[in-house]
Amino acid sequence: MIDPTVVELSRLQFASTALYHFIFVPLTLGLVWILFIMESVYVITGKPIYKEMTQFWGKLFGINFALGVTTGITMEFQFGTNWAYYSHYVGDIFGAPLAIEALMAFFLESTMFGLFFFGWNRLSKGGHLAVTGLLALGTNLSAILILIANGWMQDPVGAVFNPITMRMELTDFAALIFNTGAQAKFVHTVAAGYVAGALFVLGISAWYLLKGRHLEFARRSFRIAASFGLIGIMGVIFMGDESGYHVAQTQKSKLAAVEAMWETEPAPASFNIIAGINEAEQKNDWSLQVPQLLGMIATRSTTEVLPGIREIRETNQERVKSGIEAIIALEVMRKNPADEAAKATFEKHRQDMGYGLLVQRYSPDVRQATPEMIAQAAHDTVPKVAPMFWSFRIMVGLGVMMLGLFAFAFYSGIRGTIQKNTLFLKACLWSIPLPWMAIMIGWFVAEYGRQPWTVFDMLPTYLSASSLSVASLLGSIAGFVGFYTLLLIVEMYLMFKYARLGPAVLKQDNA
Repeated sequence: MIDPTVVELSRLQFASTALYHFIFVPLTLGLVWILFIMESVYVITGKPIYKEMTQFWGKLFGINFALGVTTGITMEFQFGTNWAYYSHYVGDIFGAPLAIEALMAFFLESTMFGLFFFGWNRLSKGGHLAVTGLLALGTNLSAILILIANGWMQDPVGAVFNPITMRMELTDFAALIFNTGAQAKFVHTVAAGYVAGALFVLGISAWYLLKGRHLEFARRSFRIAASFGLIGIMGVIFMGDESGYHVAQTQKSKLAAVEAMWETEPAPASFNIIAGINEAEQKNDWSLQVPQLLGMIATRSTTEVLPGIREIRETNQERVKSGIEAIIALEVMRKNPADEAAKATFEKHRQDMGYGLLVQRYSPDVRQATPEMIAQAAHDTVPKVAPMFWSFRIMVGLGVMMLGLFAFAFYSGIRGTIQKNTLFLKACLWSIPLPWMAIMIGWFVAEYGRQPWTVFDMLPTYLSASSLSVASLLGSIAGFVGFYTLLLIVEMYLMFKYARLGPAVLKQDNA
């Protein structure tokens, strides 16, 4: 058994590096398409100002892209160093999209990145626009492959456990690639990146307008960002609803925690806007509800019942018992592969084997598991409610704020009244961090809500980690956090420096 402290520190290290990396990723995803839009207008109209806009925002994109690559390289290595058993158990499946991402998407975007900056005077207008389009395609292709891998962890389709090799094996590559949960997650995630890129451009453009600098440049950038951001935030909301529907079908424990739904309600279930959550007594002391709303959103019907937390834990207690039978039968099969009775028992209970593994946290020999241990393992299958409940509502609240912001920005751009409302321009500037806040909270809801699983319903997190020392993990966490913090400081310094200079920096570069 691996020391629980090692597991928690391994989780902390991966979470820290992932969150640092995702400071840079959303801006890359969103800003690259804004560059493509600006350059497309330049190619169509021939107006030099759009080339200037593409080159200036491209400089900020380049700074962010370089640091994003730097922080992302180490993450894939952690699967081998910190999560060795996980890599052994599901490597044949999880490794496939990551390998394609590295060999195809990463090389595509890296090559186009170089051509974007050094090809302005060497390529035709159309040729350089094609490079920018391929750069945008590469960054988004990279995102979809990584999210396919993550989506499989949330909903492990197209794979089966092989009792001979003791590993998960891929049985349907198409199911892995076209996993509906992964596709919804991809669109939701990249749309959030589009919002981040748009609000970044919107906020800096608003600052120029407030300062009375680069006015024509700022107005055009503002209008493009407002239009792109409005489309992006509507995509986030729409695909968030789609992701929620998929969670309701595949991860009922996550949905119940997000909604603080302790008891099963008659269909359609009510939606808790806010509630006083009492974890100890497994109830809400009070709540403000909208009748029937949750059921209609989460199930898209008025008849499908959503199980509450108590019912989920009761059901999972039976699945833990069934999983114990699968583990015992598997042990017999490994000693005597010809034992047909053991094979039949294993096939009957194999879908619940992961739940049997949960009880090994309390009893390494599942035959010795007490009813209390089984009940505790079942209790663990639902994450803590309060962090999930409030995180989700903060994320949604930020999304609604950004929808209003972009809608008003779009309206102001059409009316030509952008500069008249200085208070709104200040709001745009100070709202730049909002997409990152919402994105980080969204990842918390997605990943914390999957606990106690690394691969949902199959592989518990506590079994997935490598056998490392606490000292080595503390040292590596300190090293990563320190180095990444330094990179973040560098990023912020360069971004502030060139944003203050504005398009004038292009003249300095050409001097």
